Amino acid sequence: MSYKYPVYQPYLGGNEKKYVGECLDSTWISSKGKFIQKFEDNFSAFTGIKNSVAVANGTVALHVALLALGIGKNDEVIVPTFTYIASVNAIYYTGAKPVFVDSDEDTWQIDTNKIEEKISQKTKAIMAVHIYGHPCEMDKIIKIARKHKIFVVEDCAEAIGTYYKGKHVGTMGEISTFSFFGNKTITTGEGGMVCTNDDKIADLSTRIKGQGLAKDQEYFHDIIGYNYRMTNICAAIGCAQLEKIDDILLKKRNVAQCYIDNLQSIPIEYHKEIENVKHSYWMFTILVASENERTKLRSYLKKNGIETRPTFHPVHTMPMYNTGEKFNIAENLGSRGINLPSYPDLSEADIKFITGKIKEFYE
Repeated sequence: MSYKYPVYQPYLGGNEKKYVGECLDSTWISSKGKFIQKFEDNFSAFTGIKNSVAVANGTVALHVALLALGIGKNDEVIVPTFTYIASVNAIYYTGAKPVFVDSDEDTWQIDTNKIEEKISQKTKAIMAVHIYGHPCEMDKIIKIARKHKIFVVEDCAEAIGTYYKGKHVGTMGEISTFSFFGNKTITTGEGGMVCTNDDKIADLSTRIKGQGLAKDQEYFHDIIGYNYRMTNICAAIGCAQLEKIDDILLKKRNVAQCYIDNLQSIPIEYHKEIENVKHSYWMFTILVASENERTKLRSYLKKNGIETRPTFHPVHTMPMYNTGEKFNIAENLGSRGINLPSYPDLSEADIKFITGKIKEFYE
C-alpha cells in the first residue's frame, strides 16, 4: 500500500547523485575508493570520536564491535529487552548470551538501577542502546562498568545527533556502532559505522571487517574475518548526507516540536527529553492507553493515508530468546507505542493533518 504520509523517507537532494556518478566514472564502486576514507573522517569529525570504521550495515557493525572486544562463547552481554532485534542477534552471533534488563519508565532506555543485579562472573559487557534517539543514562552505566571491569558498547543506530551532557553518544564506551539504513537520520542505503577512541580496537575492527587481512602483508590473513566492508558508492551517499546533517537534525527537531504543540489536548503520552540531554527524535513516538486502542488508532490512520508502526516487541517475548522472565515496563512500552511519520521534510500542514486525524479518532 502506498501512503500519502509514510512513516519515514530519506532526505536526499544534495550531492548524492553527483558523488555516486564520480564513483561510476572512476570505476571504484566496491570497497575501495576515495569516499570510504572521506566518510570515515567526516563522521569522526561530526561525532568527536577518534576512529570510525565503515561497514556494510548496522548489524554487522555490532558484530564487529563485540568481536573486537574479544566477546565470545560462554560470555554474557547485558542488553535492554526493549530494543530492535539486531542488538540481541549480534550478541548471539558471537556465541555469547544476551542477558535482558527492563526499561526505565521515563526515558524508555535500559533501567540502570537493574543492571548490577544481572552481572555475573561471565559478564563481559553492557550494551547501551539509545532507543529512538534518546540517550541512556551513561554516567551510571560507565560507573557500573568500571566497578565491575567490563566493557561498554554503545548501540547508536537510532541516535545520530543525540547528546548526553554535551557529549555525542558513542563517545563514552569502549566502542560504539551506528546505522545508515534508509530509514535512519542519515542514510547510505545500507551501511554502518564502528567507532572507538582506542587505536588498537579500531585497527582490529578494520581487520575483522576485511576478511582478517594482516597488516602490511598482501593476501595474508592471520585472524578469522568477514566480508563486512562498505562500498565506495554507499560511502559517497554518506558523504553527501553528512554535508546536510545539521539541517536534517534541525528539521527533525522542528517536526517533533510541531507534533508536541499539536497533541496537547489529546490523551496520549510522547517520548520526552529527560534531564541534560539532546534527543535527536529519530522517530516521534507516542503511547496510547492500551494495545487494543493502538490497533484501532493505527487502523484509522491507515485509512487516512498515514503510515505508522508499532514500537519494538521486547526481545524476550520472541521464541528464540524467550527466557520466561517478565519485564513489565518494556512490555508496556512495546504494547502501547506508535511511531508517527517522522521524516525531515514533513511540513507543519502535514503534521496538523496527521494530528487532526488523531483528534478525530478520540472525539
